[in-house]
Amino acid sequence: MNSLYRDRRLHYLLLANTFSSIGTGITMTAIPWLFVQKSGGETAFGYMTTAITIMMFLLTPYIGMWIDRFSRKKILLAGEVIGFSISLLFALLGRAGEYKVWHLAVLFASGSLYYFLIYPTLFAFNQELFVKEQYKQLNGMMEIQGQLATVISGGAASVMIDHIPFSWILSLDALTYVLAFLCIWLIPYKRSFVESKDQSLFREKMLEAYRYMKERPSLFWFLLASFMPFIGVMMTNYLHPIYIADVLKQGSSVYGIQSMVYGIGAAIAGLVTPILLKRMAIERSVALSVGIYAVSITMFLLCQQTAIFYVLVVLTAFANAGARVARSSLMMESIPNDKMGRVDSLFRALGFMIRTLLLSVFTGAVAAQHILLPYAILSILLIISTLAVIKFSSPVKKEHHLSI
Repeated sequence: MNSLYRDRRLHYLLLANTFSSIGTGITMTAIPWLFVQKSGGETAFGYMTTAITIMMFLLTPYIGMWIDRFSRKKILLAGEVIGFSISLLFALLGRAGEYKVWHLAVLFASGSLYYFLIYPTLFAFNQELFVKEQYKQLNGMMEIQGQLATVISGGAASVMIDHIPFSWILSLDALTYVLAFLCIWLIPYKRSFVESKDQSLFREKMLEAYRYMKERPSLFWFLLASFMPFIGVMMTNYLHPIYIADVLKQGSSVYGIQSMVYGIGAAIAGLVTPILLKRMAIERSVALSVGIYAVSITMFLLCQQTAIFYVLVVLTAFANAGARVARSSLMMESIPNDKMGRVDSLFRALGFMIRTLLLSVFTGAVAAQHILLPYAILSILLIISTLAVIKFSSPVKKEHHLSI
């Protein structure tokens, strides 16, 4: 553990992720709120989010292949360059006039695609850089760092949205991409494997994740159910601004603060979960986290007060982050690194399918002014996921012990 703390590669990773998370976090917090403030913005935001989700679903198999085929460091650097270029371009456009809906749509799409590319690449990159004994602590530290950045970006967004021109926010975002690029550039890296560039082999390996998980059905259903809190978070990113404005009747400060308290809850999970994993099996920790999320999302239907809303945001953040830290550790310990990009992308693709379906239903419900119906649907899905995780915990535990 001490060697992990002293590892300069980890220091650079944490700095890079902090810089890009804060800049992108402020921007991605501001855009949904700016959408909601425009006439018909809630419905437009829902349709746009659905379209982005479909696009990411179609790209997911290729992203997984790229992660396993090319240098992960080069992919991370390319992501920072693209993020910088788009942020700077729209910062300059904003100086020339008012932002239109299509400006916000392109920015939100590019930010979503940035997360879509960077995080699975970073996941496989971390597995490649560090050793198995460090995975639990590593995932906990990455979660703490990421969520502390969320706290900072949420707090900054609550102040900046109404007081600072959005073009200046984008300028700050562009600067953070530059700093992140420099930190990643400094990480010493040598690929642990080199994959063939043969095109027929490329097409064959597209199906490798499917075949790998087909041989491990218990692990497949366990991991899929454990992803549901993350899908819930993606849905509430769309729902919470509307819930705050239409149900709680509150303004942008509450929206910014909820992003901040979400980060606090998730950071606590990043600190607590590695300790918890020393005292209980990974599978039980996942089941506990998914269960907490199911109870918390249900309470949004019953307790419609701002103070309680903040408490529930903390609980959902804690549960989602706890499930992610435990699940990531399980995947890193169980799945070979040369397959990690494709296996991770398989679950992301399934997640995008579920999100697309849910967004279609939720957008229609919001347009019909049924704001609470989506929360009821999420509650049912999370209860089912909790039962599934509990059911498959025992066989997954046996498979996990065999793999290590």
